[in-house]
Amino acid sequence: MEIKVVKQILEWNEDVSREVSETLKDHKVIMINVMGSPGAGRTSLIKRIINRLSGEYRIAVIEGDIAGTIDAKAIDEMGIPVVQLQTDGACHIEAMSVQNMLPMFDLDNIDVILVENIGNLVCPAEFNIGEDVRVSILSIPEGDDKVEKYPLMFTLTDAIILNKYDMLQYFDFDEMRVRRNAEDINPDAEIFAMSAKDGNLENDFIEWLKERINEKIRG
Repeated sequence: MEIKVVKQILEWNEDVSREVSETLKDHKVIMINVMGSPGAGRTSLIKRIINRLSGEYRIAVIEGDIAGTIDAKAIDEMGIPVVQLQTDGACHIEAMSVQNMLPMFDLDNIDVILVENIGNLVCPAEFNIGEDVRVSILSIPEGDDKVEKYPLMFTLTDAIILNKYDMLQYFDFDEMRVRRNAEDINPDAEIFAMSAKDGNLENDFIEWLKERINEKIRG
């Protein structure tokens, strides 16, 4: 009985995620789902994307947290439309929550919605939210075994960010192990090294992301 309930929830979520996707398509808005562990650098990545692309695209943000508004306040201070989603303990964002928040944005004046999902390497990967692009972050301090331990997070993604790359020298982190594991389960995923201390490292990712955005909003 419990298995049937879980299946029904997932099926219901898929129906709503398709509705969200159609709504975004109608308004030519691309939604990017940013996932990763707490402290992996989800908020920092979103802020860097805003800094690099807000001059070219109209950006809005959905901030997902179990509680609090710390990250949403940081985004608001950047002058970016932001809505805070508090899950009150839930370990992921569901499509229904996104659907309920879309009317809070002026979709006709937005090109990109960045979603910061809940910090977790399990649940967020299981739930589609109507996104066009998934980005999964793995920070160097987390260890090189995470692709093996949490394969779904890195299987159902379009890009894998090896974040805090400047710390590689301080940890016993086998980058080639991560890349081999990722290639085995998701050969189509792009892998990018990034560091907040070296802005040049993010150039390839930003160009890749711009291509995805242009495909959606400019055809």
